[in-house]
Amino acid sequence: MLCAAAANRRVGVIQNALDGYSDVPLRRAQLDREFAALTALGLTPEELDLRDYFGAEDRLRERVDQLSYLWVVGGNTFVLRLAMAASGLDRILQSWRGDERRVYGGYSAGACVLSPSLWGIHLADEPEVRPAGYPAEAIWEGLNLIPFYVAPHYRSDHVESAAIERTVAYYIDHKLPFVALRDGEALTLDDQTPWDYQVA
Repeated sequence: MLCAAAANRRVGVIQNALDGYSDVPLRRAQLDREFAALTALGLTPEELDLRDYFGAEDRLRERVDQLSYLWVVGGNTFVLRLAMAASGLDRILQSWRGDERRVYGGYSAGACVLSPSLWGIHLADEPEVRPAGYPAEAIWEGLNLIPFYVAPHYRSDHVESAAIERTVAYYIDHKLPFVALRDGEALTLDDQTPWDYQVA
């Protein structure tokens, strides 16, 4: 999570990493769980579906400007990256740099997309997945909001844990800086965070 001093309690919940899955009840149940967890923290969650803003970056910026938090859930990192590009959220997030009123939080794909690129995570997620209405070409560049790579679900009770072992091996082989997070672990970062960060 990239942290700052938030201006209000409104949080936009982004589930677009799940757009490649057709199980609508499962998606709804996932959103309900996210809402319950965020509400328990005293926040006011609302869904922010980036598909509603494809080709409408200015309108998305107006919506996001009303929020202090974004919470970005897991799924397919490549699908999420495409949604961010098609809606302009990737450019909006770049403008958040140094803004202490804004907080970005996320897990799995929501964390991986912050990295310099999506190489490595391609061994766990499918770059070729393309939901209806999405751009045709995969994007391999990450948001580059953090100077390292994230390997989620590392040695955890998760279906992707075996694939993440290959991701970690890729980072090691290519001498890429990374942090491997087990389920339940988190990083908290801000503009003053020295990059000898600690896992919490």
